[in-house]
Amino acid sequence: MEMEHIVEAARGIFGDRLSLNASIRETHAHGEANPATHLPDAVAFPESTEEVSRLLALCHAHRMTVTPFGAGTSLEGHVTPVAGGISLDLTRMNRVLAVNDADLDARVEAGVTRKQLNLFLRDHGLFFPVDPGADCTIGGMCATRASGTNAVRYGTIRENVLGLRAVLADGTIVDTGGRVRKSATGYDLTRLLIGSEGTLGVITEIQFRLYGIPEAIGAAVCRFATERGAVETVIEIMQAGIPVARIEFADAAQMAASIAYSKLDGMAAQPTLLFEFHGTAQGVAEQAAMAEAIAAEHGGSGFAFATETEARTKLWQARHDAYWAARAAYPGHGAFSTDTIVPISRLAEAIEQARDSVAQSGLHACIVGHVGDGNFHVLILYPDTKEGAERAWALDREIVAQALDLGGAASGEHGVGIGKREFLLREHGASALEMMRVIKAALDPRGILNPGKLFLD
Repeated sequence: MEMEHIVEAARGIFGDRLSLNASIRETHAHGEANPATHLPDAVAFPESTEEVSRLLALCHAHRMTVTPFGAGTSLEGHVTPVAGGISLDLTRMNRVLAVNDADLDARVEAGVTRKQLNLFLRDHGLFFPVDPGADCTIGGMCATRASGTNAVRYGTIRENVLGLRAVLADGTIVDTGGRVRKSATGYDLTRLLIGSEGTLGVITEIQFRLYGIPEAIGAAVCRFATERGAVETVIEIMQAGIPVARIEFADAAQMAASIAYSKLDGMAAQPTLLFEFHGTAQGVAEQAAMAEAIAAEHGGSGFAFATETEARTKLWQARHDAYWAARAAYPGHGAFSTDTIVPISRLAEAIEQARDSVAQSGLHACIVGHVGDGNFHVLILYPDTKEGAERAWALDREIVAQALDLGGAASGEHGVGIGKREFLLREHGASALEMMRVIKAALDPRGILNPGKLFLD
């Protein structure tokens, strides 16, 4: 069937919610950071699981590729439609379907965003803790196995999802998991789909855990003379079992950029840890005091603790704006972020090796990290030229290789997409990679779902 006939059939499903408009296609040609850009032939805006099912059945029958699209904030090219076809924009599926206060769980459609969800939950005295920084859709967070600043205490999206509704490549609708906190029956299909990056099915609904808003929340910052002192503080805090909710690292270059961009008056351009503590008022104060004492043993100083909402919000907004602060500090430069993770005991070594590699490359970089779980990002700033981008990509590959040598992974939270495909064989081994390919072939035999992602051809 010719493309125009497929489009006509799809228009019978979506009406004017199927767009061939050039500007709309362009906004769906790429994600946030990966430079790869490919125009889809059309963009569809479903409003129900049934519409997704009908479209996939159509595309499966005629071997038309489909690339799921959420907020477009992915950093590894997940939403880039490398083979054209249909970009499936799920942002109109944005209903909160159920909130169960007594059981601390909820169900939403895939297009609900993190901020929209927490605003809705606020009146229930509940919140959803997974916080990648950007205002991602919950479906996109599941597809990329998102993490973020709260993972050290609350876990990643994987630990917080109870069940899913998804549409397979041929249009079959499948429900996985449920509302219970554990089950010992059958294969764990929920976890199979989480992190599959839209290559096994299109996630349309999510059932997940909720948490009560803490009685008290406190934030703190502490500067260090050395990066190693900051990292050793993190390791000791984790070993001591202090239930810190967030513990983030920013190097001197990032702090200089954030101080200027976010107007962080009174802070210093030194290696810095940012903390957040949740609990009772007394518990939060005790956690902060223990963290301050450990930091002091490793050269930490200027420990500043605050419980006021405005101060905490400004601090974490600055952390979430780190990427934009770094870009503002180096005008005329391109930028992208590495995303490696290592066992926490190797974190100081990994950061030092990355620092040496940056120096040898001659490029600029800022380093930040969710260091409570060993995950850090090198924000590489490079001359905005083809040669500059090639140097930056070579630096990224070197940093990933170093992490793998230390027992780490190529990505802690951004996923594979286009950018990390070459590392899967080294990280997982030939047998595991072949098993992934077999699963892909079984669920998507015609290869229509998000082609060009996860696997090298």
